[in-house]
Amino acid sequence: MSPSDRSRDLQWGSFTERGPWDLDPQNIRWLGSTQALRSQAKAEVPVLTTPRRLPPGGRVITVTINIVKALAPWFIKKKRNKYVDRSASQADVSLRLRKAVETLGPTYIKLGQIISSGEGLFPPELVEQFKKCRDQVPAEPFSTVRQTVEQDLGARLEDVFEWFDEKELAAASIAQVHAARLLTGEDVVVKVQRPRVASLVRKDLTVMAWIAPYLVGRIPISALANPPALVELFAETIVEELDFRLEAANMLDVATMLHDLGQEGYIVPRPHPSLVTRRVLVMERISGFNFDDVAGMKDAGIDTEAVIRTGMIAFMEGAMIHGIFHGDLHGGNLFVLQDGRTALLDFGIVARLSQERRLAFLRLMLSATTNDIMGQMTALRDLGALPMDTDLGAVIKDLRLDQATIDPTTLSGEQMVTEVQRVIKALLGYGASLPKELMLYVKNMVFLDGAISRLAPELDILGEVANISMMFAQRHGDRLGKELGVDPDAVAFDMSGVKASLGLEDNVDRMTYKELQARRDLIQKRMRDHVGH
Repeated sequence: MSPSDRSRDLQWGSFTERGPWDLDPQNIRWLGSTQALRSQAKAEVPVLTTPRRLPPGGRVITVTINIVKALAPWFIKKKRNKYVDRSASQADVSLRLRKAVETLGPTYIKLGQIISSGEGLFPPELVEQFKKCRDQVPAEPFSTVRQTVEQDLGARLEDVFEWFDEKELAAASIAQVHAARLLTGEDVVVKVQRPRVASLVRKDLTVMAWIAPYLVGRIPISALANPPALVELFAETIVEELDFRLEAANMLDVATMLHDLGQEGYIVPRPHPSLVTRRVLVMERISGFNFDDVAGMKDAGIDTEAVIRTGMIAFMEGAMIHGIFHGDLHGGNLFVLQDGRTALLDFGIVARLSQERRLAFLRLMLSATTNDIMGQMTALRDLGALPMDTDLGAVIKDLRLDQATIDPTTLSGEQMVTEVQRVIKALLGYGASLPKELMLYVKNMVFLDGAISRLAPELDILGEVANISMMFAQRHGDRLGKELGVDPDAVAFDMSGVKASLGLEDNVDRMTYKELQARRDLIQKRMRDHVGH
């Protein structure tokens, strides 16, 4: 393709070479209002999540009844020691919570979908149950879709679209998407918000905020993401999702970030310059391989290791250099094109770091690759994971981070369970928590970890971390020096800390993902066997 055939918006954004339209930020009808809308959404969160003294209306009765009906049998069986082991108890309560979530509707289904992406942050039984929430959301009838589109666009469907598929491509908790073709001939995807979901979400958030304090310590969800913290995180993410103009602006910001980084392995579909409203988002249609279709990608000659490598680099660079990253990576939000590039989809959740937290992310990365334990703890504190007045030296001592790494595969199940309980107790004692940006970052890293198992199981994890660290220093060393006040030429990489985080002793120089997963499986089996006895 000659330069003249390329879309002009490629000069500032990471898009397909030839789009159905050119985007000019000066002529995007909906763009001017997004900054004010984002500020309004942010200001609304504390109002919605501050618990009220009295129950917030009739909805709380419905929610409470469903939760009690779901959990009461589990609680009684637990008190009577009817479960064989802890795993059976977790499986039962997870199943009951998932059924309650489905009964309560879109808001709670969305919460379940977020939890389903948190492998490693939440119990596996809970994650597996809530994964079923991803594809068990009934679609709205087409008559409702037509009404919403026509109301928001201010025109009959036939006056905008040559063709509009009545059968949805997918249906989620907040919206569903349909394939269509504009009268001007462009193939598009139309995202349509469910009617009344915005008011229902806001009502449900006040209910969640009222109920959450009563659930602390009563439901085995997650030690470091207690129910009130989870509600606050959920509110911060979902309130912005209720206005598709903010999602479209996220698409432009991420596309700009990828272009500025010179990251050519990722592209973003173009939102339409005028057909975007609060409840309707018309965007360029892009197709490719499902992210889990490893066989299809390999048959097409796509280097799946390169796909993973590109993802890790783009994700890290976005967070640490530009302070922005896609906050909801999962298989349904990624397409791999025939040429090996990856298309990012669904920008409802995008994390934006303040300058202070972005620098904290930078310090965390630098400290991890130089084995600076105090630097890592300071960065975590500045990210909001620990209170600002925390005695970091005491944390390091209590967590035994200043001691030699013990290979967990050399421990018995009882020893490992005891150690995990000790660490969690110590962290809770210091008031540790998972702020929104850190939780989304960890959740994405967990997704990439699982993607490696499918796309690149023979990838040398230690070698890859070292190579990415060196690449990062070469590309951004000068910026690191200016922003963090360090001499990039004097930085000495030390993989000891990275190895320790994986439970590896310092003399291990190579570890494929397949080998690492085998170690994890062994550790988890020993812990389960101990708990079972």
